Amino acid sequence: MQVGNYGVPGDERDENDLPRFFESEKIHVAGLIIADYSHEYSHWNAVKSLSQWLTESGVPALYGIDTRMLTKKIRETGTVLGKIEFESQPVEISDPNLRNLVAEVSTKEIRSYGLGNNPHIIAYDCGMKYNIIRYFLYEQKVRLTVVPFDYDLAANPSGIAYDGIFLSNGPGDPAMCTSTIESIRWALAQEPPKPIFGICLGNQLLSLACGASTYKMKYGNRGMNQPCIDMRTTKCYITPQNHGFAVDSDSLPSDWKTLFINANDLSNEGIIHTSKPFFSVQFHPEACGGPKDTSFLFGNFIDLVNGKPPEKVLLDPKMYEVRNIRKVLLIGSGGLSIGQAGEFDYSGSQAIKALKEEGIEVVLINPNIATVQTSKNLGRASPDKVYFLPIRAHVIEEIIAKERPDGVIVSMGGQTALNVGIELWNTGVFQKYPGPVWGTPIDTTDATEDREIGRRHLKKIGETLAVSFSATNVDEAVAAAYKIGFPVLVRAAFALGGLGSGFAENEAQLREQCSKAFAVSDQILIDQDLRGWKEVEYEVVRDNRDNCITVCNMENFDPVGVHTGDSIVVAPSQTLSNSEYFRLRACSIKVIRSLGIIGECNIQYALNPHSEEYCIIEVNARLSRSSALASKATGYPLAYVATKLSLGKDLVGIRNSINKTTTACFEPSLDYCVVKVPRWDLAKFNRVSTKLGSSMISVGEVMSIGRTFEEAIQKAVRMVSGGVLEGLDGSFPADGNIEELLRVPTDRRLWAVQYALETGHSVDEIHRLSKIDRWFLSKLKRISVMKAETMRCG
Repeated sequence: MQVGNYGVPGDERDENDLPRFFESEKIHVAGLIIADYSHEYSHWNAVKSLSQWLTESGVPALYGIDTRMLTKKIRETGTVLGKIEFESQPVEISDPNLRNLVAEVSTKEIRSYGLGNNPHIIAYDCGMKYNIIRYFLYEQKVRLTVVPFDYDLAANPSGIAYDGIFLSNGPGDPAMCTSTIESIRWALAQEPPKPIFGICLGNQLLSLACGASTYKMKYGNRGMNQPCIDMRTTKCYITPQNHGFAVDSDSLPSDWKTLFINANDLSNEGIIHTSKPFFSVQFHPEACGGPKDTSFLFGNFIDLVNGKPPEKVLLDPKMYEVRNIRKVLLIGSGGLSIGQAGEFDYSGSQAIKALKEEGIEVVLINPNIATVQTSKNLGRASPDKVYFLPIRAHVIEEIIAKERPDGVIVSMGGQTALNVGIELWNTGVFQKYPGPVWGTPIDTTDATEDREIGRRHLKKIGETLAVSFSATNVDEAVAAAYKIGFPVLVRAAFALGGLGSGFAENEAQLREQCSKAFAVSDQILIDQDLRGWKEVEYEVVRDNRDNCITVCNMENFDPVGVHTGDSIVVAPSQTLSNSEYFRLRACSIKVIRSLGIIGECNIQYALNPHSEEYCIIEVNARLSRSSALASKATGYPLAYVATKLSLGKDLVGIRNSINKTTTACFEPSLDYCVVKVPRWDLAKFNRVSTKLGSSMISVGEVMSIGRTFEEAIQKAVRMVSGGVLEGLDGSFPADGNIEELLRVPTDRRLWAVQYALETGHSVDEIHRLSKIDRWFLSKLKRISVMKAETMRCG
């Protein structure tokens, strides 16, 4: 795992004198162990490195440690004590389990916020994170009084007139907080009752106060991807957690029930009183920067405080629909072409496997005999019948009329299958036969493909595409370009791999580019030029119960302006801060929910490298080229899962394909780096341009996996270069102007960057010319330094 990539922000404070970027006044860990540390950070918001911050705080840290091996040892033994000890600096191990950690971190004085606001909440600080205060103040707009963990609520010596009680998170054994438990127990007995809401340790304290018991877990649940099921709705939420103790659900009194459970180990994740306004959760709804999928619980609490009756929560009747599916028609991607090749053979093969597991007869149409999905020797992963016929609307209509399938799947065959599916829908063919289109509704798919409809929808939900106008003739395109201002990007709608697209610097270039785009589609788009911004992708999944997860996010090495199929892609993203990552994640889930997509969705963003400003480049309501990369990078079979979801299954019921025991409703966390490098065959042609732009020209790609970016990029380069062992060795033959080679993206720019680094050009200079993020450049610089040191040593 690479840590330190985006540095540490400043110590600015907000209007309530809270640190703007931190959750407490100091670092609370005793030490830090890292696998791979980034000495050079890169982020607009950073003012110092992680190393500087730790040094200032007196916190020791080690890097270059095999954290994967440490994890294996913890799995065998459970949570263990440890220490970081340097030569001649002995350290005694202090067992935190024997200390009252809450007493150490709780506030020593009463603090008030939001004076004049209503209602008034009293909050027990057991180690409370500042984002809890922010949520109460900025989202719920309440008055908040924060008291020490041992404040005697029965005596109420400060005479606080409160309307509700909040119990915060905190460290250690909850049984040590006896005074807090006594105050809660007193509050539970009052009539009329004051509403109570607890988070993390607060869940355990409320449980102990009501008469239940807690226990220490072997490992604890830690991380930002823990799936929790709401026992009222059966919806599953991705939650952040960091706790070593849990509530014993079996010990709850009869008038208390389990509110949430962990979808993996079934441990208690929340409790609720059957008739009184008391509830708590084990996770962090307010986590900074996220995920915040359960932040609505703050609103639920304030509603109780304001006397608003709880909303009636009912299950969706569709959960009980029984689908009698015997036969499905799967539309493949057809012949290989740029932007649509082996990726969709992978998706289709995964779909066939998922369908056959359900005992469904699979009829496949795909004229490409050189594919895995058309093979007949794969047992339960082979289709029952294959039509080697063109992917054309009239052909598919004839097959539907003959086979009478119970459903059709169009989302596994790329743009070709999708366009034909939309045509069949618009001409009424799908409506004429009883078998529906499984998965995402066609009208939703059409909305994402028609950029004008998509733009209006995103505006309605408060999200925006890049400034864009659609046009159906050249004059409309010219008028749109002058509204936006040159340069502009010209794109063809419903096109594959950016076919027909390109940048126009002036009206003459625009008219020329329009003639190319209109040869591909009868609708074109004139877009704002965002070249230089970061390009980021998210793979998002949603089921018919509205459970949503983001399986993988990826970042382009090249800034916006190079088609993602022609760009080096890195997973997971390396230069986004936590706040940026979760902000884009929240947007992704908002979009997929608003569109009603069932299955998988790919969303591409442009992110301003100097702020958190972003806009959506496009939404693909289907399996995309990137979906195959994301599946292989994470081990999460997106096409397989999306197919199961299209049949009406939910994420919680599908098993994790790796361990076969935990749920598929989770977000993979990677301790390695994945790099995709495209392959071009431009050298085979004379007088062909090698410039890379918005139209994809690569014919293949290599994916590599390494514990670090340097390892992964070198592996990929060696493979894409035909097994050349040197990899990025800086021997690029610079026959032209090196500045031009860096400024203009071509199929050889990566090698030009490495050549520039080895010939004395600085990271800042290369960044100025190429707009490639300094973090990536510093990692390539490290390769060149390592080469020089190795050669010096002989």
